[in-house]
Amino acid sequence: MLDITSDNADDGSSLRATGHAPADDQALLDAYSNAVIGVTERVGPAVVRVETGPKAGSARERGGLGSGIVISPDGFVLTNSHVVGSSKEIRLRDTEGFVTDAHVLGVDPDTDLALLRADGARDLPYALLGNSKSLRRGQLVVAIGNPLGFESTVTAGVVSALGRSIRSVSGRTIEDVIQTDAALNPGNSGGPLVSSAAEVIGINTAIIQGAQGICFAVASNTAQFVLSEIIRHGYVRRAYIGVAGQTAPIPRRHAVLAGVDNKMGALLAQIEPDGPAAQAGLLPGDVVIKLDGVEINGVDDLIRALDRDRIDRKLEMDVLRMGRLRGVDIHPVERKRAARQ
Repeated sequence: MLDITSDNADDGSSLRATGHAPADDQALLDAYSNAVIGVTERVGPAVVRVETGPKAGSARERGGLGSGIVISPDGFVLTNSHVVGSSKEIRLRDTEGFVTDAHVLGVDPDTDLALLRADGARDLPYALLGNSKSLRRGQLVVAIGNPLGFESTVTAGVVSALGRSIRSVSGRTIEDVIQTDAALNPGNSGGPLVSSAAEVIGINTAIIQGAQGICFAVASNTAQFVLSEIIRHGYVRRAYIGVAGQTAPIPRRHAVLAGVDNKMGALLAQIEPDGPAAQAGLLPGDVVIKLDGVEINGVDDLIRALDRDRIDRKLEMDVLRMGRLRGVDIHPVERKRAARQ
């Protein structure tokens, strides 16, 4: 054992290197470990492995693996929509190795979430959805899942950032995404991101390819909204106007001429014949800068504004056409439900 004493300490204290963490540090490490252990013991039994594809034969190799979290004792399970995909055969395997078939109640590719129901399973261990709005940067979080097929794997980290936006598989932007440095790998998708209070505050969804330790989870408040919509309607209701567009800059002279402050807008590239936009008189080349009083600074803003609350309502839309401001009335309809193949 090596002891080092400082002769220059004014208060007579000594610096002693013993090879062990100081008592205060040891207490902090124990508290951290106990927090992770507590979360794992409480939520771990509710995490399931999601298997898709045929049960037997070489065809099973074409199936997929992911994670899911049981959120009710009667077998409701949240996972990612890209985990289940279009699969007709889905199985859930719990931490004790019990396997049960499951079926899809609904998927929402726009948020990369899916709701499953375990067939015939009751009184399952389950976890509670927490309030993701209460999260703070730096807060301890635990990810539980089946990365690379290794079941019941636990990693811990912190909330790195809040309010991120990432692109879903459908092309729509997922808002209010949680960024974490908790290690995630393929197979973690659909598993829970859990707070130290053992509440699910996110559903792990994506890793930026080529990045180191940058991982994301869909916020639990978003998951709660999707869950309620699927239970009520079988899918998530959103408004539709029948356009394709892109974010484009607004020339300064056009903005000055029109008397608007927007530097960017949603440039309409295509208009669906007989759709709400066509019926409103919109044309390719129009730039949307406001919808129903909400400023539109790009196509993502336009998509975000077309929520369920604007279905079957007459809305005011401001567009720039050839540099001149025009107001039109548009009547969004409910977007058709995407069929699972």
